[in-house]
Amino acid sequence: MAGAYDDRDGKIWMDGKLVDWRDANVHILTHGLHYASSVFEGERCYSGKIFKGHEHSLRLIESARLLDMTSPYTAEEIDAAKEAVLKANGFTDAYVRAVMWRGSGEDMGVSAARNPVRMAVAAWEWGNYYGDAKWQGAKLDIAKWKRPSPETIPTAAKAAGLYMICTMSKHAAEAKGCSDALFMDWEGYVAEATGANVFFVKDGEVHTPLADRFLNGITRQTIVQMLKDKGVVVHERRIKPEELDGFQECFLTGTAAEVTPVGQIGDWHFQVGQTTRDIAADYEKLVRA
Repeated sequence: MAGAYDDRDGKIWMDGKLVDWRDANVHILTHGLHYASSVFEGERCYSGKIFKGHEHSLRLIESARLLDMTSPYTAEEIDAAKEAVLKANGFTDAYVRAVMWRGSGEDMGVSAARNPVRMAVAAWEWGNYYGDAKWQGAKLDIAKWKRPSPETIPTAAKAAGLYMICTMSKHAAEAKGCSDALFMDWEGYVAEATGANVFFVKDGEVHTPLADRFLNGITRQTIVQMLKDKGVVVHERRIKPEELDGFQECFLTGTAAEVTPVGQIGDWHFQVGQTTRDIAADYEKLVRA
């Protein structure tokens, strides 16, 4: 599939039924467009099976709740919608995007309790999120923006508004020839990339920022458990940026990123080492099992 995302062949599930791709539209006064009352999930389907699809459906519902929206669908109904989209488009390996938002209705202001909560599911074929960096190691910029305090915004939600600084930071990174950008949190500790969690390796042990102030990714949780099952010591803790000089390896995790090695962050350099290669291979086996 190629071309602009609003001009493609195929089917999108929208509010309970499959519609033609080009007809999956919303009104210009949709509340989510104006006030970011929108949550979403990104998932990958491997060989006809969505990896941890039900967990993603549950998180979508929880993200909506955190934004004061009640999902009009159960997790099981969302699972069925995703399967229907894959079948309708004939995909066995694809990226799946489920999105839920406040639509247009009687209210058009900050308050929109009377507006309906709507939902759609789309899927498309998508290769490596970071291209050749999947094998060679991504190059990351340091974002000028900070991840906000959980006291200022529901950081546990996969919400559209939380990605505004991600878009700006990734644009700035790409302009410098980088694949992505690394965020610090509001206290100056290492947080995450624009769409992926970050891990570091030192002397065979793994260190990753404690995920209590940004989204605890489903892929992140999977990788942490896989490492522990392999007997690798995993430290989930606050990491100061000056510590990056002492790490030998670095990798990113996420549904889109999968497991992607990092070769450089700012002025810090890392090797694409054995720990990273092993966990990437193990993850590939797991998702296709």
